[in-house]
Amino acid sequence: MRLIFYVLALLAGAALSFEGAMYAELGKSIGQLETSFYNFFVGSIIMGLLWLFFGKGDLSYTLKAPKWSLLGGAMGVVYLTSIVVSVPFVGVGVTMVAVIIGQLLMSMVIEHFGWLGSQKTKVNKEKVFAVISMIIALILIH
Repeated sequence: MRLIFYVLALLAGAALSFEGAMYAELGKSIGQLETSFYNFFVGSIIMGLLWLFFGKGDLSYTLKAPKWSLLGGAMGVVYLTSIVVSVPFVGVGVTMVAVIIGQLLMSMVIEHFGWLGSQKTKVNKEKVFAVISMIIALILIH
């Protein structure tokens, strides 16, 4: 059963690379910030329709949720816009490896301290080696 989630994560990574390449090209035509806006505008319409027909949660809880948990939307803007801006200059491969390194480093810090409700997991030599390996991969790809 767990394999399904690994496959979903791999598909998400593949989709992100396609998205980065497509939006870098779109950014040349309409502008980088306009491309990021387009992404969130179309995504909001699609998610709104999915929510209307399939949503089972309680959107009113947004007002009661911890305020820090509402920053995810802003983080998404930083994430996508950084990719749209970076891909034309350093390429899809370098951008995606750099994104993964950033994700690895921050996830290690978040889990080490148990921030944001995550389970505490200490940084160990294997995790440090994984990050060093990714940095070496970034250098080799670049």
